[in-house]
Amino acid sequence: MIEDPSPSAADVVPPGEAPAPRSGWRLLVDASRPRASRGQAIGALLCGVLGFALVTQVHSAASTGLTTARQSDLVDILDSLSARSDQLRAQIAAEQNSLAKLTGGTDSNQAALDEAQQRTATLQILAGTAAAAGPGIDLEITDPQHHVGADVLLETLEELRDAGAEAIQVTGSAVSSASVGATASPSSATRATTSGRAVRLVASSYFVDTADNTGIVVDGVVLAPPYDILAIGDPPTITTAMGIPGGVLDTLTGKNAHGTVVEHDVVRVTALHDVTTPQYARPAPAASSAG
Repeated sequence: MIEDPSPSAADVVPPGEAPAPRSGWRLLVDASRPRASRGQAIGALLCGVLGFALVTQVHSAASTGLTTARQSDLVDILDSLSARSDQLRAQIAAEQNSLAKLTGGTDSNQAALDEAQQRTATLQILAGTAAAAGPGIDLEITDPQHHVGADVLLETLEELRDAGAEAIQVTGSAVSSASVGATASPSSATRATTSGRAVRLVASSYFVDTADNTGIVVDGVVLAPPYDILAIGDPPTITTAMGIPGGVLDTLTGKNAHGTVVEHDVVRVTALHDVTTPQYARPAPAASSAG
């Protein structure tokens, strides 16, 4: 049986008498008792305060970016994230449905053919060789002082793509032929330069300011303000992307220009991109598996 290490009445030594010798077990128990010094207590207190300060600082740094934003900005960010999440869920569901059709049943050959045709149509839209229709927006840009340059249109194209636009075209007014040539890129020298028509924007599209800064060369076509950009995609998402602080609409305002975004249930992108034969690029041979 283990003895109680706490002092009892028998352990109290009357005055004038020698203490009774302790047993080995009692000495071992007394030696194992923790004895906290003042320095140890202060060290433990400082460690606790330091840990609390670190946790508070990390939490504050993580939330500073959102706590300083305006309520309207937070709502716009939440709407954009929700719309993007819905798009991704729909895309996952479509891919899962296609996989189920291709891997099951006797209609797998027909399903594979339908899938190939669908992918061909999709690639034609992305390459700009087929017209497209769907929900989207119409961005009208007025620039009476000709302060909107090629960099602004390039930024607009990038913002539209980031917002999920799948087909885009830009239209502008015609300009005089004297404005063309001095700043056109060498890659456009072999193309016939025209003015004032719609241009389909694709991955290879480029923007260059004209010599007198009265217009912009877009894929060899000279356009002048006002500009009209049609983009097919989720209208609320694209509208939100255009209006974020420091975005396209703010940039236009800083250039003494004006941009207006109008949402539509159906937008028709009819301009087509002329596909040229690559001069240098060739299909790469299939990589052979290591044996």
